[in-house]
Amino acid sequence: MKAALWIGALVAACVAGSAAADPASDARFAATTLDLTGHGEAHLLPDMASIDLGVTTNAPTAAEAMARNAAAMTKVIAALRAKGLAERDIATSTLGLSPQYAYPQGQAAELTGYEATNRVTITLTDLTLVGPVVDAAVGAGANDAGQISFGLKSRASAENFARLAAVKALDDKAATLADAAGYHIRRMVNLTETASQEGPRPRVMMAMKAQAPTTPVETGEVVVSVDVTGEFELGH
Repeated sequence: MKAALWIGALVAACVAGSAAADPASDARFAATTLDLTGHGEAHLLPDMASIDLGVTTNAPTAAEAMARNAAAMTKVIAALRAKGLAERDIATSTLGLSPQYAYPQGQAAELTGYEATNRVTITLTDLTLVGPVVDAAVGAGANDAGQISFGLKSRASAENFARLAAVKALDDKAATLADAAGYHIRRMVNLTETASQEGPRPRVMMAMKAQAPTTPVETGEVVVSVDVTGEFELGH
């Protein structure tokens, strides 16, 4: 009898506890909400370029590899300065020295020499100089190139344009879906944003000598995009 009373009391306590927890656990069902994302973009012509290039040299000794590299890179930088580039437009990005080995079959690795690398990143705001600057560097001895990337000196206005477009897209989508479901938008509960930039990254494959009077380079356009996520409360 006591056991039955104890079990009955436990069941009653569990039901009471569950009933007390229901309002909190079901709080998210107190209102109908809609979670959506919106996307906006701004398309602009780039107004700056970044060029990565340099010199790689090989020699039997480390000192000779570095000396050859220094002599060649000095000529490249002089050629860049002759194109009107200021000191702030040229920044060393890589300076390295590494041993080179041969691996004869069945034998231990053999040291064959050293490789020295010196690369710079060039920043240009006059995009008409991109091709001539690349040609000047190659003509002076640059034989190691990465890529040319285009961008914007300032993203603020482009981001604001894309931000407005993203929020409008979000509002339009929310209104359309709410109307289709027989609701209307009561209020926006939450709004978050993520921003990113996409742009053209053409590569210039540089040989030991320039093959044309001016290397052709297409700048394309820069796309600044903004994505927003919003939560809306719906009502009938």
